[in-house]
Amino acid sequence: MSSIPRRLFLQQAAVGAPLLAAAASAPILPPRLQPGDTVGLITPSSYVSDPDELAFAKRFCEFFGLKWKLGKNVGQRFGYLAGTAQQRVDDLHAMFSDPGVRGVICIRGGYGSAQMLDRIDYNLIRNNPKVFLGYSDITALHTAIGQRTGLVTFHGPVSLSHLTEWSQKHLRAAVFSGEPVGVLTNPPESNPLRAGHTLRTVRGGKATGALAGGNLTLLSTTLGSPYAIETAGKILVMEDIGEDIYRIDRMFTQLRLAGKLQSAAGIVVGECKDCPPPNKDSAYSLGEVIDYLLGDLGIPVLYGLSFGHTIDQVTLPLGVQATLDADRQTLTVTQPGTR
Repeated sequence: MSSIPRRLFLQQAAVGAPLLAAAASAPILPPRLQPGDTVGLITPSSYVSDPDELAFAKRFCEFFGLKWKLGKNVGQRFGYLAGTAQQRVDDLHAMFSDPGVRGVICIRGGYGSAQMLDRIDYNLIRNNPKVFLGYSDITALHTAIGQRTGLVTFHGPVSLSHLTEWSQKHLRAAVFSGEPVGVLTNPPESNPLRAGHTLRTVRGGKATGALAGGNLTLLSTTLGSPYAIETAGKILVMEDIGEDIYRIDRMFTQLRLAGKLQSAAGIVVGECKDCPPPNKDSAYSLGEVIDYLLGDLGIPVLYGLSFGHTIDQVTLPLGVQATLDADRQTLTVTQPGTR
C-alpha cells in the first residue's frame, strides 16, 4: 500500500490539537437529508463487486427519494479490501468535497476502515459537514471523525441492509427530520411470552451524556492508537456479531483495563447476534459475562437494545446528548443530529 503523503502527515500533525479541541465543544450538525438530495455511496471496508449488490445499494437510495453517486473506486478489489487504503480515502474525500453530494452512505462494512484513519483530511470533513451513515466496521470512522472534527455521524444501516419498517422509521427520524429522535427502545413484540428482542437492566440508574461507540471489536482494536474512543462522561453503546463468548469477555476486559468502561456515564449493550458459548455445558453465557464484567462498574447498564447487527435496527446519532434510564429500559436522544 502507498505511504501517507508527507504533506498530509505534516498537515494533520499541525492541526490535530485544534481539531480535538473543536470536537470537545458543541457538536457540528450536518444538514438533514431531503428527498431529491444526492448521496455518495462508498466502500471503506470490504469490497463489493457484485453488480446485483450494487444495484441493491442504489435501490436503497431511491427508496428514500435520494439520488446516488458511486465513489470512483467502488468495485475495486485489493485482496479482501475495497481497494487500497488510499483509494478508499480518496472516495471519502471526494464525497465530502463535492458540493453536489449531501450525504455519504457506506455500502457495507466488513473489514478495513481503520487502515484509513491516519490518511484522512479531517479539516476537509469538518469544513464540509454531511450525514455520514454506516455501522459495524464503519465504527472506526465514526469514532475518528467524531473526535477529530466534532461532526455528528450516524450509526445505522448500510445501503445493503435489509430494512424492516421499524428500521426505516428510525432512519428517517434520525437523518431526515431535523428533530431529536426521542425515546429509543425495542420493537413491539408479537409474542410477549417469548420476546424476540429482550431488554434487560443489568444495573439500574439514570445517566446523561453524548452518545459514543459502535462495534465492540473496532472499539477494542483501536485502543492504544491516537484514534481510541474517548468515553469519559458519555453514554457508551456497544454491540457485536459472531464472536465466541471468551472473545467478548476479552474485549470488555481490554476496554476496562484501558479505563474506558468505568469512565463512561452509562453503557448500552446491543443484542450481539450469534454469540453463543462454544459448549453450553462448559462456558458462560453472554448474559453472565455482561453481568460479571459490567454489572459492578457503578453506572447504569442496559442490555439488548436493537441496534447494529440486527434486522430491526435503530439509528443512533453519535455525538449528541442522550439520557439512559436503565430502570425504564429506554435511551432518549434529547438533541437533534441534523439541522
